[in-house]
Amino acid sequence: MSSVVLKNISKSYGKVSVIKDLNLEIRDKEFMVFVGPSGCGKSTLLRIIAGLEDIQGGEVYIDEKVVNNLHPKDRDIAMVFQNYALYPHMSVYENMAFALKIRKMDKNLIREKIENVAKSLNLTEYLNRKPKELSGGQKQRVALGRAMVREPKVFLMDEPLSNLDAKLRVQMRSEIRSLHKKLDTTFIYVTHDQVEALTMGDRITVLNRGEIQQVATPDEIYNYPENMFVAGFIGSPQMNFIKVKVVSENSLSFGDNTIYLSSDLIKRNNLLGKEVIAGIRPEHLSLSECSSSNKIEITAGMVEMLGSEKIVHFELQNHDMSAKLPASVMVAYGDKLCFSPDDNKILLFDKESQKRYR
Repeated sequence: MSSVVLKNISKSYGKVSVIKDLNLEIRDKEFMVFVGPSGCGKSTLLRIIAGLEDIQGGEVYIDEKVVNNLHPKDRDIAMVFQNYALYPHMSVYENMAFALKIRKMDKNLIREKIENVAKSLNLTEYLNRKPKELSGGQKQRVALGRAMVREPKVFLMDEPLSNLDAKLRVQMRSEIRSLHKKLDTTFIYVTHDQVEALTMGDRITVLNRGEIQQVATPDEIYNYPENMFVAGFIGSPQMNFIKVKVVSENSLSFGDNTIYLSSDLIKRNNLLGKEVIAGIRPEHLSLSECSSSNKIEITAGMVEMLGSEKIVHFELQNHDMSAKLPASVMVAYGDKLCFSPDDNKILLFDKESQKRYR
């Protein structure tokens, strides 16, 4: 078992609370991603699990054992850092062997482990090179290899791809995910990149200001966000939020616009006559005739061409919003357009609590 359980974790720096009475269970062999904006506490939480940060309250369990008082080296974890943390004066082989030598492991066994890991990461031909002779992707593989040779119960990864270029990040995402399947152990991965979170995680923990906003699968996070923070943070471009009034059991109005819902969300939550926030993702808006009764009328702002699609930006209720359209649609700055939202995809949020109506 290599589960990780956090119970009532609190962490402060002076009078500033950065983790607030946090509870979380990470399952055995799960790929868990911590995601959130800068300063949300995700890296601090990872360092708490690693034993690199003291806590003011709570308990950390690894493999069903409390590890609060265990030194990092005794927790049977391995950490991969954003800046690789390789020893510049050592070869790739020496970097990977360092932790094993500290443990006084047999030299032949060390060589066997390193050769096996190097082969799996395509590093065999680089074992005698120094870090300065490697590319960013190769350095990241060495950092992964150094963690793998220890055969830890839990892998901790703190934004390991942030220093790589876009193409290499895509490649390394796939490699790390494949590595997780091959090693069949627990991975905890920190990122601020929602694409990494959605494509890599079995489950995602969304954090903000030291508190968990939602823990769920990528599909649940994207389609059923717990609140407006999660809805706005996950998705690119971000979800559009529109203040609306509920005028019937299947319609919402704002200004001269009316949009319709196909669900019984309004009736189920007794929302008739109330003001709520409608959430609509840019990809759930499609061009429609302005004579349609189900429409949002806008003036196109900047239009971004992204190859297979276009992002049309516009202003509504003094907020920047956007729609995602096929590249073949001809749209220019200043065009008067009308959009119809997918009536199955509209989410409603409470104005005060910002929680999603179910």
